[in-house]
Amino acid sequence: MNNFYKIQKKAIEEWQALQNSTEPVIYIGMGSCGLASGAGEVWNSVRRTIKKNNLKAQLIKVGCIGPCYLEPFLDIQKPGSPRMSFNNVDVSKASKLISEYIIGGETKLKPLGHLGENKEEFEGVKSFWNQPMLKNQVRIVLKNCGIIDPENINHYIARGGFKGLLKSFDIGPEGVIEEIKISGLRGRGGAGFPTYKKWQFCRDANGSPKYLICNADEGDPGAFMNRSLMEGDPYALLEGMLIAAYAIGTNHGYIYIRAEYPLAIERLKIAIKKMHEFGLIGKNILDTNFNFDIKIKEGAGAFVCGEETALIASIEGQRGMPRSRPPFPAVSGLNGNPTNINNVETLGTIPNILREGGKWYSGFGTEKSKGTKTFALVGKISRTGLIEVPLGITLREIIYDIGGGSQKPFKAVQTGGPSGGCLSKEHLDLQIDYESLASAGSIMGSGGLIVMDEDNCMVDIARYFLTFTSNESCGKCAPCRIGTQRMVEILNKITKGKAQQSDIEILESLSHTVKNGSLCGLGQTASNPVSTTLRYFRNEYEKHIINKKCDAFVCSELVGAPCQSACPLGTEAWRYIAHIERGEYEEAFLVIRAPNPFPSVCARVCNHPCEDRCRSGTTGGKNIAIRALKRFITDRIDPNIYKPARLAKTSEEMPKVAIIGAGPAGLTAAHLLSLNEYKVTIFEAEKEPGGMLYTCIPNFRLPRDILRKEIDALIDENITLKCNTALGRD
Repeated sequence: MNNFYKIQKKAIEEWQALQNSTEPVIYIGMGSCGLASGAGEVWNSVRRTIKKNNLKAQLIKVGCIGPCYLEPFLDIQKPGSPRMSFNNVDVSKASKLISEYIIGGETKLKPLGHLGENKEEFEGVKSFWNQPMLKNQVRIVLKNCGIIDPENINHYIARGGFKGLLKSFDIGPEGVIEEIKISGLRGRGGAGFPTYKKWQFCRDANGSPKYLICNADEGDPGAFMNRSLMEGDPYALLEGMLIAAYAIGTNHGYIYIRAEYPLAIERLKIAIKKMHEFGLIGKNILDTNFNFDIKIKEGAGAFVCGEETALIASIEGQRGMPRSRPPFPAVSGLNGNPTNINNVETLGTIPNILREGGKWYSGFGTEKSKGTKTFALVGKISRTGLIEVPLGITLREIIYDIGGGSQKPFKAVQTGGPSGGCLSKEHLDLQIDYESLASAGSIMGSGGLIVMDEDNCMVDIARYFLTFTSNESCGKCAPCRIGTQRMVEILNKITKGKAQQSDIEILESLSHTVKNGSLCGLGQTASNPVSTTLRYFRNEYEKHIINKKCDAFVCSELVGAPCQSACPLGTEAWRYIAHIERGEYEEAFLVIRAPNPFPSVCARVCNHPCEDRCRSGTTGGKNIAIRALKRFITDRIDPNIYKPARLAKTSEEMPKVAIIGAGPAGLTAAHLLSLNEYKVTIFEAEKEPGGMLYTCIPNFRLPRDILRKEIDALIDENITLKCNTALGRD
C-alpha cells in the first residue's frame, strides 16, 4: 500500500507539472469519432510541424470529450493560460494555429471555450463547459474523457484514480456492497437490476472459482457510450472491475468486447499492462492478499451476445445462444460456476461511488432511478454526440436544450436501441428513468437516443429495426425465429403498398406473441419498435395501406423520387435537372410542361414543396433550388414548342362544352378537353383571363406579359375565349 502512495505522489507531480508547463501543450481528440473526422491526419501534421520548427511543445492524445459533431478537437495550453479548445480542426487549421497562436502569439481563429477549472471567462473566452450541449450535463463516469491521456496511468491516478479501490480495502467486501446499495445504482446495460443485489447473489452463491465479466458487447446501431468510455478512460472500467471482483470474491475477470472496437481493445491492453507494472492487477494487489487478473475476449459481433447467457456461451467457445433461466448466472454461469456480469458504464461508475460515497451518488436522479446515465445522442439533431445527464431529465431537455433540436419539425425519438420503442412528441416531457420509459412502451437500453423528424417514415423505421433484430436472432426459440420474420414480411408489404387493413391486426398479434413467448431479452423486446409505432403513429400505417401514400416520402415503391412525390403535379424534377446539366433546355421544358399547363407561373409563385423534400441536403450539401431552375428554363424557351398528342376526331364528332371562368382551373380544363377533341367556349366576366392569377398576384411577382404568353399558349383552335361576359347577365 505504501508503494502506491509513492506512485500517487509521483503521478500528481507529473499532472501538476503538465498543468503548469512552461512549454505549450497540445491535446488532440483521438477517439473513434475524432479519427473518423480526420484527427489522425491532424496529429501527423502537428507532429511534423513541431519537428520542422524545432518547437518545444508536448503533444498528447485524449479521448472523445462528448460533442462529436465538433470533432476533431485540438486544445492548446500555453504557459499561464488554461487549455483553449478549437473545434472542427483540419490540417490547414491546425497549421495556422501553430504558426499564429503558438509561434506568433495571437490568432484570429476563435476558440470554442477554455477547459480551465474556473468556469468564468478568461480574456473574453467562455468556459467550454458552458457550451449549450454541456452546461446541463453532470459528468461523473465521463469526467476524464477528453481530459486525460487514456494511455497514461499517471493522469488517471492524479485525478483520483484508484482511491475507490483503496476505500474498498478499508471497508471490506460487505461494506462495498452496502455502499453500492446506498447509491441506488442499477445496471446500466438496460435491465436496470439493482447492482448490489447482483453482487450479493454472486457473493453468497456456492461454488468456486467465481467469475466477473464485463459486458462490452455494445451492438446497438448508433450507440457508442461504452466504446467512448473505454477509449477515453479505460482505467475507470478496470478499477471498477477490481472493486466488483473484491466485493463478490473472485480472482478471475473477463472483458467481452466486440472485435470491431480495435482502438478500445488496444487501450485496454495498454492499461492492463501498466496496471501489472504498478502492482494494481495480478497477485497480492497492493499487499492485500487480493489476487485478480483480467482476460480480454474478442467477440465476433453477434448482437445476441449482449444477452448474458449467450455471452457466457461465447466465452466458453460455444455458439452464442441464450439458455433458459433459472439458474441465473450468479448461481451457475461461466463453466457452471457463479458469475457476475456488469456493463461497461456500471463498472466505470463504481470507482466514483466508492471515492465520493453512495449517499453522494444517490443525490442525483429520481427516487427509483439514481445517478446519471450516458447517452449517444444521434439522428436528426443539431448537436450529436456523447452526453451524461442525471436520470429524471426530460426528453425535451435532452433534445432541445442539449441537442439543439432538429432542423425540421420533430417527429419521434427512439430510446434503447433496436429493441427500444419510438416515442412521439407527446412524450417530450416524459422523464427518462426506467419506470417512465417502460410505462410508455420503451426501454432504457444501454443508452441510444435516435431523434427523427418529418422526413422519417415510422413504418420504415419499424421495418429497419425489426429486420436488424430478426437477422441477429440466434434462432433457438420459435417465437423469435419465426415471429420476427413474419412481422418483417408484413412490414415489407406495407411499405410497398401491398398490405390489407387486416395485416395491422396480425402485426399486433405477432408482437404480443414474440414478446411473451421468446426465450431471451432480444426476442422479448424485438417487437417494441413495431408495437410503439402502431400505438403512437397508427395513422402512418393506415395511410400506407389505404391511401398507398408515405407522407415522409421514404417508401420508394409508394413515392419514387421524394421531390416528385411532394409536387402536387408529380413533376419529374430530377429529369429536367439532368437535361439542364447537359444543356438540353428544350427537353427540360417538355418535362416541366407535360404535367403542368402553367410552367412559367409556377416557376414564380409555387411554394416549392419539392425543395423541402430534396435529398441532396441530407448528405451535407444544400437542397437544390428546383423552382429557380424551372424559371431558368421557362424564361428561355417558347412555350409553343410543346405539341401534345390529340385524339383524332372530325369536327362533326366533337362535343361542345361551356366553361364558366377563365381562371387556372377553367383554362386547364379547357386545355385538357381540347386535347380530347372537345369544342370549348370559356366565358370570363373580367376583361382578362387568368382569374386569381390576374386579379390577386401583383405584377412584380407575376408579370402580366408572362401570364398572357402562358395563357395564349393554351388557347388553340378548339377553344374560344369570351371575356367581359358574365353568367346571368350576358
